[in-house]
Amino acid sequence: MKASIISIGNSKGLRIPKSILEQCQFEKEVELEVEDNCLKIRPVRQKRQGWEKQFAQMATCGDDTLMDEVPTTDWELSEWEW
Repeated sequence: MKASIISIGNSKGLRIPKSILEQCQFEKEVELEVEDNCLKIRPVRQKRQGWEKQFAQMATCGDDTLMDEVPTTDWELSEWEW
């Protein structure tokens, strides 16, 4: 798909069709990056996005136990002084 670059005051702009905005999950802000002479546009991700799903998966796999006891090694038992 081709798009025209338009003037917006002293800047330039690009009209992005609504269907593409929705498909890319763009909302109010995006992240822009130039890489190898190409413009990359990404949706802004919120911090900790997806953590709830990952924690649920950990619980299902039994990976969410507390690590209150750290395994000791022979060196720790014989060489470490408190």
